Formats: sequence, structure tokens, C-alpha cells
Amino acid sequence: MRIDIITIFPEFFSVLDVSLVGKARQSGLIDLRVHNLRDHTHDRHHSVDDTPYGGGAGMVMKPEPWGDAIDAILTDVHPGAEPPDASVMPETTATDASPLLIFPSPAGDLFTQAMARELAEESNLIFGCGRYEGIDQRVFDHFEKDGRVRLVSLGDYVLNGGEVAVMAMIEAVGRLIPGVVGNPESLVEESHEDGLLEYPSYTKPAAWRGLDVPSVLLSGNHGAVAAWRREQQFLRTARVRPDLLPPAN
Repeated sequence: MRIDIITIFPEFFSVLDVSLVGKARQSGLIDLRVHNLRDHTHDRHHSVDDTPYGGGAGMVMKPEPWGDAIDAILTDVHPGAEPPDASVMPETTATDASPLLIFPSPAGDLFTQAMARELAEESNLIFGCGRYEGIDQRVFDHFEKDGRVRLVSLGDYVLNGGEVAVMAMIEAVGRLIPGVVGNPESLVEESHEDGLLEYPSYTKPAAWRGLDVPSVLLSGNHGAVAAWRREQQFLRTARVRPDLLPPAN
């Protein structure tokens, strides 16, 4: 998978050189590229924002740098293709090979494990990290003409910018790419994979500070262990996230 990130803080993503995502980059499973939005400005101050039309607090990110930055990535992905004419909205059809543009936004669809699995099937993701009061709406309108733009929200709260949200999404998506996680079976037993929260986990020693590992986990009875873990999933989900449980008949 190729992942492109557009941001005004490229150094923010140096952390992606460590852990599983870092290893996936080194092995070639993930081709991750970070682009500085300011490289696509044309004034001596490298301005990426301006005051909002209609008044109001804060600043809005200008469409020109975003358009040029996305065009450059699209041209790099498909070297033989012409970048889209910014003055024309042609009728095009999305293809599996066309990159999917993702912008973190409080106005977007809620990011879930199901969405992470869906995104992991893509061949190229482009993440745009907005700042200030957001990005000029025309950027979304222009590039969504082929249905390959998604606004995505991590939850009902506000961040200073999209970088933290993009980091979380890349972690969630990247680990689902075949070969990134050493033991694929561990992905199946995690929270949200089957709609429930994960059961509690224990390791050695069997007793620690007056707390003992549940005896069923020491029994060697795999059927009993599986039943206990499933019960714990339901109990934990009912206590912490009852909204995830199916409605009672």
C-alpha cells in the first residue's frame, strides 16, 4: 500500500519510522510519503491560510496549495495522466486504482474498525491534515467529483489539527495489511473485530500483589477458556459500551 500525507508539520510523522509501521516501511509493505503543503505555495511567506469569507474567527486553509499538492501526488501515482483542470469539473468514474483522499473532520463519518478494514483494501490512500478553521470547501468539492473523497472523524471532540487523527488511522489501517502483524490470529481476537470489546488478558506470574489469574486460564481446558473469554467479552461490553450490544428481542 502507498500512503501519502499532506501536512504543514511533516516532522510530526517521524514517529512512523518506529514500531510495526516502521518495520512495514523498511520491508516495503507500506510505501509512506510525507509532503509539506508549504512547498506548494507561491508567495514569499509560504502562506497556506487566509481570512474567511463572510467573517468569523480564525483562518481558513487556502484551496490553491491543496489543489497543487494533491495534483502532484496524483500525477506521481499515475505518471502518464494529466492533472485535473482546476477550472473544469469533468465527469469521471472512480476506479480501484485511483487514490482515496481522506480528510479528518468533525463533520465526517465516524472512524471504526470496519472502516479501517475497508481502507486496508485500498492500494493508495492520501491523507490531508487540515489546520486552523479547516480547509476551503472547494477542495473537497473539486476532488470528490469521482467519489474518492471521504471526511472522517475520530469522535465527538476537537483537535488542533488533523495530524493526530491521521496517525491513529494509519496505525489502525496499517496493522491490517497482510504481513505487518507477525501473528495474524491476534487481529481476530481484538476489540471491535466481532462487534464486542476484547476479553481481559493475563500473563505470568499467576499471583501478583494479592491478585490471582482466573483459575480457568490455568486449567488447560481450551473449551472452558474459550467460553470464559466469550462471557468476559459480553460482560465488559455491557459495562463499558452497552451501545455495541445487539438490541434485546
